[in-house]
Amino acid sequence: MLRTLSIRDFVIVDAIELEFAPGFSVFTGETGAGKSILIDALALALGGRGDASVVREGASKADISADFSAGEAAMAWLAANEFAEEDPSVLVRRVIDNAGRSKAFINGIAATATQLRELGELLVDIHGQHAHQSLLKPDAQRLLLDSQSGLQEQAKAVAAAYKVWRALARQREEFEVNAKNVLLERERLEWQVNELEKLAVKPGEWSEITNEHSRLSHAASLIEGAQEALSAISDSDTPILSQISGLTLKLSKLTDVDAALKPVLDALEPARIQLQEAVYALNDYLGRVELDPARLVEVERRLEAIHSTARKFRVMPDDLPQEFITLSEQLRQLADASDLDALRVQEEKLKAAYVSLAQKLSKARTKGAAALSEAVSNAMQDLSMAGGRFSIALQPAEPAAYGLEQIEFLVAGHAGVALRPLAKVASGGELARIALAISVIASSATATPTLIFDEVDSGIGGAVAEVVGRLLKRLGQDRQVLCVTHLPQVASQANQHFQVSKRSQDGKTVSQIDPLDAKLRVEEIARMLGGLEITATTRKHARELLAL
Repeated sequence: MLRTLSIRDFVIVDAIELEFAPGFSVFTGETGAGKSILIDALALALGGRGDASVVREGASKADISADFSAGEAAMAWLAANEFAEEDPSVLVRRVIDNAGRSKAFINGIAATATQLRELGELLVDIHGQHAHQSLLKPDAQRLLLDSQSGLQEQAKAVAAAYKVWRALARQREEFEVNAKNVLLERERLEWQVNELEKLAVKPGEWSEITNEHSRLSHAASLIEGAQEALSAISDSDTPILSQISGLTLKLSKLTDVDAALKPVLDALEPARIQLQEAVYALNDYLGRVELDPARLVEVERRLEAIHSTARKFRVMPDDLPQEFITLSEQLRQLADASDLDALRVQEEKLKAAYVSLAQKLSKARTKGAAALSEAVSNAMQDLSMAGGRFSIALQPAEPAAYGLEQIEFLVAGHAGVALRPLAKVASGGELARIALAISVIASSATATPTLIFDEVDSGIGGAVAEVVGRLLKRLGQDRQVLCVTHLPQVASQANQHFQVSKRSQDGKTVSQIDPLDAKLRVEEIARMLGGLEITATTRKHARELLAL
C-alpha cells in the first residue's frame, strides 16, 4: 500500500507531501489543475520514462519519493535483489536533473530504472485514461487475455519455440538456394583449418619463440658480456668483490676505535653479499647459455612459418590459436548445415515442439476467454448495458510467435443484436464502460496492493457513474484504490478525498493538492455538480450524494 508520496519541482508542482489511507481515495479538481500529474509522478518514481521536460521551470531537478508498505511478493523481490530492510516497507526515489540525467534509489540504495519497474509491477497497477483506446488493438487484446488468464509464461515459451524453429527453417531455405556457395565456403574453411592444424601454433608460443630467437641470435654477445662482468667482479687481478671484502674487514676493525664508521660498514656489507649473489648467478647463466647454430636455424624457420601464416590470415601471430578455434567452429556449423536431410528432420522436430506448445496455449486461452467473457458480460449489466454481451473470439491463424490464433474482442451493446468487433460497434461511452469493466475485473484477479485509475470513467455519466463509484469502493475494501475523476457520483463514494488546484506563486503557476474534510468535501462535490457558482441547491445535492 502507498503510504506517502513526496513530489518536488515536478512539472508545475513546487512541493507536495501526501499521506494516503487504505480504501478508496479520489483526486478531483478543475480541468488543467494537474490531477494526472500525481499519477505521472508516481509512474516516474516506479521506473517510467522521464527527461528534462519534467523538471519545473527554474528548478535544478525533480525529486519524487514514494513510501510503500510491502506485501510478500515485493519483500521477496527486495530480498532477492539485496534491497530488503528489517521492516516490511520500501522507499523508492527518482531524481531527474534539468540536463535529463536520472538517478534511482530503492531503500536508499542506488538502483536502475529496470529494477524500479520490476518492483513497481509488484506494488502498483495503473489503469490510464487512454486504456480503452488500446483495447481496439489486436496485440493489446491478446496481451490482456494472456495476463488475465495467467498465461504470460506459456506465451513466452511459445514465442521462444517459434523463434528457434523459424531460425532453422531460414537456414534450411538459404542452404537450398545457395547450395553451391555453401559448398565453396566449406571447401575454403577446410583448407584454412587444415593449414592451421598442420602449423599447430600453441597459445603463447609466438612470445616464447621470439624470446628464444633473440637469445640464440645474440648468444656470442651474451656470453662475452657475462664473462666480462664475472671477471670484473671476481676473476680479475683486482676483483671488485675482493676489494669490497677487504674494505669491509678493515672497517670492521676500525669501528672498534670509532663507532661512527658503523653506518658505512652496514652499507658495504649488503653490497658484498649482493656481489657474491651476482657471481653465483653469472656462473649459472654461463653454464646454461651456449652457441647453438642448428637450433637458431630451426627457430628462424618456425618464426617465418608462423609470421607468414599470420600475414596470410590477416591476424597477429599471437591470434593464430584463436583463429584456428573460430574457423573450426564455423566449419562444424557449416558441415551440420550442409546436411539438408538432417536439417529437414531437425526442422520438423522443432516445428512439432512449437505446435505442441501453441496448442496447449490455445486450449488455455479458450478457457480463459470464456471466463473473462462471462465476467465482463455480467459487469456490463451493472453499467447500464442491460442485455449486452462481451465475447472473446479465437480466430485460427497462420503459426506466429504469439500462437495459432488471433484474439478478437466482440461486443453486443444491448439485447437482440449480434456480436461484432469492438472497434466497429462500440460508441465512446460504451467503449469506456467496457474498458472500465475489464479494468475492474482484471484488478480483482491481481495481487497488486495498490490500484490507480486515471480518468478511466471518462465518457460515463448519470446513474452509470454512481455504479462505477460503487464498483471502485467495493474494490477498495480489499486493497488500496486511487482514482482521478471528474464525476461527483464517483468522488462521493471515496473514503479519502483530495482536491487538486492551481495558484500563482512568484508570477508562476503551481499545483497543490489538499485533503478535504467533510465540510470541504460538500463544497467540492457541489462545484463538480454545479460549476463555478455554488448554490444552496447544489450543496444540498452534494450532501445527498455523500450521504448515499
